Amino acid sequence: MVEQAEEMVNRLLDATNAHDIDALVGCFAEDYVNETPAHPARSFRGRAQVRRNWEQIFGFVPDLRATISRRCLDGATLWTEWEMTGTRRDGTPHRMRGVIIFGVQDGLAGWTRFYLEAVEETSGTADDAVRAQVVRS
Repeated sequence: MVEQAEEMVNRLLDATNAHDIDALVGCFAEDYVNETPAHPARSFRGRAQVRRNWEQIFGFVPDLRATISRRCLDGATLWTEWEMTGTRRDGTPHRMRGVIIFGVQDGLAGWTRFYLEAVEETSGTADDAVRAQVVRS
């Protein structure tokens, strides 16, 4: 199982950096389930949505590069920490960071819990963030 999970995420990283949409989509099971706990309405099911998402990403960030800084395997569950960078077609920087947890089945991503978010360089301090979560205006 360890080898299958490592191989799958390495294939996914390579396909992402090569902008190889077919190889990327091929890393996911047909009945793949994406859960986005912080944004539940963004959750989806199936490879077709994976393809639509990545076609848009590659189209709008033509120089996208991804790295995985950390990974940890627990049975068939692989925890990965990602950073994706590039320049959008309008010239603005694109930077996302976060964790993607993969459930690996038969060498494919069967499900994920997706916590990748856009980096906000000027979103305030820790105090500002806490206040924004608990104080209503």
